[in-house]
Amino acid sequence: MRTAKIERKTAETQISLEINLDGTGKSNIDTGCGFLDHMLILFARHGRFDISLNCKGDVNVDYHHTVEDIGICLGAAFDEAMGNKKGIIRYGSMMLPMDEALILTAVDISGRSHLSYTAEIPTEKVGDFDTELSEEFWLAFVRNAKCTLHIRQISGTNSHHIIEGIFKSCARSLRQAVSIDKEFADEIPSTKGVL
Repeated sequence: MRTAKIERKTAETQISLEINLDGTGKSNIDTGCGFLDHMLILFARHGRFDISLNCKGDVNVDYHHTVEDIGICLGAAFDEAMGNKKGIIRYGSMMLPMDEALILTAVDISGRSHLSYTAEIPTEKVGDFDTELSEEFWLAFVRNAKCTLHIRQISGTNSHHIIEGIFKSCARSLRQAVSIDKEFADEIPSTKGVL
């Protein structure tokens, strides 16, 4: 099983996160932010990642530190759980409809951190969640997962649907990319020999 446990403690957040990349989509998530809990539960389910996450953050300020630091921890957990990355498919993509929203994501587990994020979310908030934090989450994730991630909103007018589509599409792209290709289980999927 490809698993990782990340503990992160700062003046702003205390986070404990465990992940199993070869799971069934079970989750136990408490971030202190209801909308983020919802997104991460969907992420776990659609990626079939088992995730246990607890965060105590300075939510009395806002959700920025909580969202960013969880992105850091989740990205680091992916990187650690993949180990030397032997046998991974490496690439994954998903065009995902969420009612009127249509989201395209594509990922390369390349060892190079890059986020290309093109989404026009029409409202500043969903509930008490600042919608600009969706981009902050994925930026923190890619920096620590050491991957390239492209996120494109093809259509969409409902902020909740757009962000939910992003999390679901990313989950399915990542699931594909981290999956083991049994024919090449002992090979690093790069001409360089490392990722």
